[in-house]
Amino acid sequence: MGIVNVTPDSFSDGGRWVSTEGAVDQAMRLVADGAEVLDIGGESTRPGADPVGEAEEIDRVAPVIAAIRARWDGAISVDTMKPAVARAAVAAGATMWNDVAALTHEAGAEAVAAELGCDVVLMHMKGEPRTMQAAPHYDDVVGEVVGYLAARAEAAMAAGVAREKIWLDPGIGFGKALAHNLALTARLDALVELGFPVLYAASRKRTIQAVDPTAVAATDRLGGSLALALEGARRGARMVRVHDVRETVQALKVQAAVTNA
Repeated sequence: MGIVNVTPDSFSDGGRWVSTEGAVDQAMRLVADGAEVLDIGGESTRPGADPVGEAEEIDRVAPVIAAIRARWDGAISVDTMKPAVARAAVAAGATMWNDVAALTHEAGAEAVAAELGCDVVLMHMKGEPRTMQAAPHYDDVVGEVVGYLAARAEAAMAAGVAREKIWLDPGIGFGKALAHNLALTARLDALVELGFPVLYAASRKRTIQAVDPTAVAATDRLGGSLALALEGARRGARMVRVHDVRETVQALKVQAAVTNA
């Protein structure tokens, strides 16, 4: 899954692809590099981020999704917490709803997901983006995250979302300290064992800087991003969400070659 942020304030590439033309060009570059899914986001969910209004978010993502769909018939995901934005995105051509709030941002979000019939990614986030990194605490981070996502999957299915449409994401960096992120990665099998496909997303995140303090800029974190993507894949993730598609595809190919040797 290649990332296209059409936001002015995303932590890694905010402001680079805010025009529809620029975002579509970047999306096509990611496809050429090997992306199988494009994730389009119009609201930053970095730590400390301010919320974006519904109408503004739709104005950011819908034209980009429609323009990509006119050029490409692959899977397009919309990264949003808002049901109205997901609805507009699917109308424009999106086929997946990637929700960092796991369909809890608004009442009735599960019913909207069922109505849309698209794939849905349910992610774990403790708190909200503005405050989520303020001393997050867990007694058992793996057990709590797995339990929460199992419950959210059940709620989605109870509302009519087909089981085969549901993906789970442990939410690396969303209300979690370094130790939590490392534990969730090392025990990703506990989430995989629930039987849903897992999306693993750690590209360029601050977890890498916490391990290597020299990686201050997001663009200095390629090595760590590749290491985490490979670990996620090795431990059962069905898909990895990344900024550096070409390098990640190459790393995964080499890993697979070694595994199959």
